[in-house]
Amino acid sequence: MTQDVEMKEQAAPSNSLPSFSPSTLHHLKEIASLIETGAYDREVRRILRAIRLTMALRRKLKASALSSFLNFTLIPGSEALTRLSSFLPKEDEHAMEVDTATSAPQAPAKHSLPEIEIYCYLLVLMFLIDQKKYNEAKACSSASIARLKNINRRTVDVLAARLYFYYSLCYELTGDLAEIRGNLLSLHRIATLRHDELGQETLLNLLLRNYLHYNLYDQAEKLRSKAPRFEAHSNHYIVMFCRYLFYLGKIRTIQLEYTDAKECLLQAARKAPIAALDFRVQCNKWAIIVRLLLGEIPERTVFMQKGMEKALRPYFELTNAVRIGDLELFRSVAEKFSSTFSSDRTHNLIVRLRHNVIRTGLRNISISYSRISLVDVAKKLRLDSVADAESIVAKAIRDGAIDAILDHASRCMLSKETGDIYSMTEPQTVFNSRIAFCLNMHNEAVRALRFPPNSHKEKESAEKRRERQQQEQELAKHIAEEDDDEF
Repeated sequence: MTQDVEMKEQAAPSNSLPSFSPSTLHHLKEIASLIETGAYDREVRRILRAIRLTMALRRKLKASALSSFLNFTLIPGSEALTRLSSFLPKEDEHAMEVDTATSAPQAPAKHSLPEIEIYCYLLVLMFLIDQKKYNEAKACSSASIARLKNINRRTVDVLAARLYFYYSLCYELTGDLAEIRGNLLSLHRIATLRHDELGQETLLNLLLRNYLHYNLYDQAEKLRSKAPRFEAHSNHYIVMFCRYLFYLGKIRTIQLEYTDAKECLLQAARKAPIAALDFRVQCNKWAIIVRLLLGEIPERTVFMQKGMEKALRPYFELTNAVRIGDLELFRSVAEKFSSTFSSDRTHNLIVRLRHNVIRTGLRNISISYSRISLVDVAKKLRLDSVADAESIVAKAIRDGAIDAILDHASRCMLSKETGDIYSMTEPQTVFNSRIAFCLNMHNEAVRALRFPPNSHKEKESAEKRRERQQQEQELAKHIAEEDDDEF
């Protein structure tokens, strides 16, 4: 995450303005007004807009601005105000007096909506995380979750989804992610009973992340299979859907279901926002490994994507070793970047690639030689013994990786002539997969379209129907007259 550059200012006199920019508090009040309007009108769209504006304002938040905003929005002496104020650092007495005087012309709110209260929790929680006060953030997030359990309003669901995310993030940053697993399951059950789709999808992602963090892939798959089906209903759900596809791709990879894993990972990388560079890098790393396990060689353009060249460099060298089929080069690359592969949690998958490297080298040998002894095969593949070479060749022939015959008497491998690939069904299969991908993309784009509410329920009045029919008749008559003139 980028950090804003703070510009140094000259020392201000004692009767100067507060340390924070006056526009920060003003923007926060505008956002609160937007949330209040959305709550009264029951428009979730306004709450979403308020969250987007808050994300843009996040780096400008100061403790003094938050204190003034809490005093403005929350009921004086309320439990929420007392608790949230305790998480913020204490300002000096003079600064607080100036803040009060600055905001005096605007009367504080007479009552506090649940949406405003939850929004205040969200603001303070983001501020504590940015300040790296993780213990205070954990206490604040736990208090906000306890408050959320008593609120069941559709306009709160969007804010609640954000709080769920930061709640899990606080415990992940402190290494205590396992502590909240039971609470997340309870929250997911509550969201399901309340028909909170956004909360269900957010909590499902957090639970999958929790399980995968501790390599509990079987439990993650059991939860995913029993949870409601996850789909991207609109553009707002696309980020969560990308995360879900990424977690699903990792689960499928560990379960050796490489075809499904490849589809999920590539789809997550394509759908992810351009600004989410780190996420797209992780998706591409796992997708590259999965494609190599499938026997495919990723294109060079995959490694040359803007901003990803340095991060994907170890995987580029690994792909080159697999493409050549050089087992010694593969071992050296695996040892050279072992720390990178361990941090990416792909080391166990790279161990599986050893067999693919041997098989690729064997395929290259079968294409180059019509007859070759097993001793030479062992030397070219740099295997330990001829017996290993014989067993590997026999398994490759049985699996259909190479089209050859193993002569045990003369201890040699006889390769058959390669046929025309266009006489097989492989081109048709590839073409069919591309057509299916395009059709699927079109269907998802249609489902993501936004339509006016209740447009299907509006009935056409008799007057409007007569007017429409008259216009259609005039248009048809005009077209007929033009056709007569042409003849």
